[in-house]
Parts: sequence; structure tokens; C-alpha cells
Amino acid sequence: MTSVSTMEGDPPAMAEEKAVDHGGFPPARQGWYAVSILALTTTFALLDQGIIGLLIQQIKQDFTLTDTEAGLLLGPAFVIFYAFLGLPLSRFVDRSNRTVIVSIGIFVWSIATALCGLASSFIHLFLGRIMVGAGESINGPASYSIVADYFPRDKLPRAIATMQIGSVAGGGLSMLIGGGMIWIITTVGSPDLPLVGVLRPWQVVFIAVGLPGVLVSMLMLTVKEPPRHGLRMDRPKVGFWQAMKYLGTHFAIFGPMFIGLTLGSLDNGNRIWSAAFFERTYGWSPSQYGVTSGVLQICLMLIGLYAGTKLVEAMLRRGLEDAPFRLVIYCRLVALPAAIAMPLMPDPWLALACSGVGMLTLGMSGPSLNAVLQIVTPNQIRGQVTALYLFIFFVVGSGLSPLVTGMVTDHVFTSPDDLRWSILLLHVIFLPAALAVTWLGWKPYRNEVHRLNQIDPQTV
Repeated sequence: MTSVSTMEGDPPAMAEEKAVDHGGFPPARQGWYAVSILALTTTFALLDQGIIGLLIQQIKQDFTLTDTEAGLLLGPAFVIFYAFLGLPLSRFVDRSNRTVIVSIGIFVWSIATALCGLASSFIHLFLGRIMVGAGESINGPASYSIVADYFPRDKLPRAIATMQIGSVAGGGLSMLIGGGMIWIITTVGSPDLPLVGVLRPWQVVFIAVGLPGVLVSMLMLTVKEPPRHGLRMDRPKVGFWQAMKYLGTHFAIFGPMFIGLTLGSLDNGNRIWSAAFFERTYGWSPSQYGVTSGVLQICLMLIGLYAGTKLVEAMLRRGLEDAPFRLVIYCRLVALPAAIAMPLMPDPWLALACSGVGMLTLGMSGPSLNAVLQIVTPNQIRGQVTALYLFIFFVVGSGLSPLVTGMVTDHVFTSPDDLRWSILLLHVIFLPAALAVTWLGWKPYRNEVHRLNQIDPQTV
């Protein structure tokens, strides 16, 4: 691949961009090694992030919390420092050694997760979750940026799908390991530690899933920093506001992605409340739901990752340059009716079946959604744009959404037993709107990818 200036007739806003290549793509073995370590990193990120959803009912009882207070732990506590650190630090992703940045983040969030296990009050646990969010704030932008510089565009969906095996493993293991550990501790008893005393089962789980991440932070340092590839803007440094100006200039491409993400993320808190929903609605214990849901999630999402990658590559071979975006739309169309039906199911197995449709389609479309963003974003602002994208997902989806669900249950339906109606209401309001808005970005994305392939075909 060689440097190519923009073609005559390109939009004026694109005149300050060019294709750039700081050397060829690294050897495939280096790329796949990096992906495997990043998959492990993502596993621990999702494990430490998601484990509290399984434990929230025990925490709520031990600290005598309302659903609104529980929602604060599930959401805002995690994203407070994400909001303050994720976007500012993303500039270093575009300029500095990304593997070192990821390693530091892993160390911080792993220690913070373990410290959550020593919390003796709502405030202590709230502060611990803040630090988990602080550590994880830089992981996503740096990881996706690294992978995008290891692989050309046509191989990027497969690489991201492989990395997102960590998301599947982390999300599933947070249910499976957490549920299994709760059952073991309930059976054999909690440990009695010096200076700390007898730990509650949920405290043991936090410590057990947090500490191993310290070893993963050291392993991350074995990944080589790849040379940067792709379109770059003709400026030595691009700050946050210049990056936002670029997004505004190309609103037809990026606007539907970000607005659709915001609307869809407002529904995301319902997943975090799933364990509480199954306990209140069907009488399932956290351990029963954790093990069952964890196994189902791992199996279906792994199948989804494989099937989604195959479908995208088949569509690309047929000349469909918009294949990743196309798959995202198809999967959301399939998932929508199942999501609305889930809280209405008369028994837990039918509800799990509906959830399974969402797990499968999320596994299929998740890598493509992330690949879409990397493909159309200039390398020089990839970290910042990805950070903004993940900022919206975490602040709205992991921060605001669980709180909204809790507040709707407390103040609209007024009874904890009516959690199912809160979930249904948010599904009906936000999911169709998110699909409709995202659909508007399909044609602009297709046109942009066609343009990029004309000026910069990206071959290994």
C-alpha cells in the first residue's frame, strides 16, 4: 500500500486527508498474538465490570438499599471516572504506546475490583466501582486502535470478532464463575480473614475475580506496538475539538451511529438487572441464573461470532462493501421482537430462550459494529472517536440506563415485583428508535467505504 492523495472530485472536507502507510502490516502471527492477548484482556474487563449484576441482590440486602441506590452501584459508580478520564486519555492512544496504556489500565481496574470485596458500606463499594471504571476507561479505545493497525480492512471484522471472544467469555464467566462461587461459599462457608473478619459471599467473588488481572497486565507488555495505517489528517496533532469537528463535517456517516448507540444504550440497563428480574419474577436464585445464563451466553455468542464473521466475509466476496453495516441491521431486526417478548414470558425457560436470540444476534453483529467505526475513522483520531463511542455506551448504557430502570421500578410501577414492566417499557421505547436511526446511516456508510476502497485498497 502506498500513500495516495484524495481523488479529484472528493468532498472538500476530505481534502486534508491522505492514505498513509508507516511500513507494511506486521506479520500475521504477531497480529493474532496481539488479538489473543487483547481477547484475554477483554475477558477480565467484562468479568470485573459485569460481576456486580449477579451480586446486586445480595449487596442490596446486606446494605439495605433501594432499587435506585442499587442502580447507582450498577451504573453511575462505574462511569463517573470513565467520563472524566476516558476522553482526555484517548489522545494518548493516538500518539503514544498503546500496549503500555492498556497494561496500566488492567492493573488499576483489577486491584480496584479486589478492593470492592473489602467494602463494608455502600459508600466504600461506590468508591471501589469508580476506580474500576477509571481503569477500564482507556482499554476499549486502545485495544480497537491496536487491532485496526495490525489488519487491513477486509480482515478487520474477523480480527475484532476474535478479540470479542473475550467479551463473550467475560460476560458469560461473570455469570458462570460468580454463580458457581456463590453456591460453593454458601455450601462450605465464608472465609475468616485476619483484620477483616468473615467475608460475605459476594465479597469473596470480587476478590477472586479481581486479583488474577494483575498477571494479565504484565502479559500485555509482551504485545508489540504496531505501525499506524490508514487515512490520516494533515496535522501533526489532532485534539479533541478537531476530532469532533471532523465528526460534525461527516455527520451523515457518524451521526446515525452515535445517536443509534445512545438510544440503544438507554435499554442496556435491563441486561444488568437480568439476575434480579429472574429472581423476582421466577424465583431463581442468583447462582441458578448465573450458571444457566452464563453457559447459554458463552455458547450462543461464540456461535454468533463465528456465524457473523462467515456471513460478513461471504458478503464481501460477493462485492457488498457495506457488509459489516448490513449485518448489524439484519441482526437488530431479528432481535427486536424477541427482546420485547422476553419480560412477558410465563416461565423462566421461555424468557431465557428470548434472551438467547439477543445473545446470538449480539455475537453476530458486535464485531461488525466495531469494525464499521474503525473502517471509516482516520487513524489520527481513532482513539478519540472510539473513546467517545464507548463513552456514550458506558455513560448511557452502564451508567444512566440501570439507574433509569431502577427509578422506573421505584416511582412508576412502585413495586420491586414489577421490574418486568420496567424492562418491557424501556424495550418498547428505545429499541425500535435505535434501529430506525441506525438505518439512516446505511447508505452514507456504503458510499464512504466505496470511496476509501478506491483511494486506498489496503492489501497486506
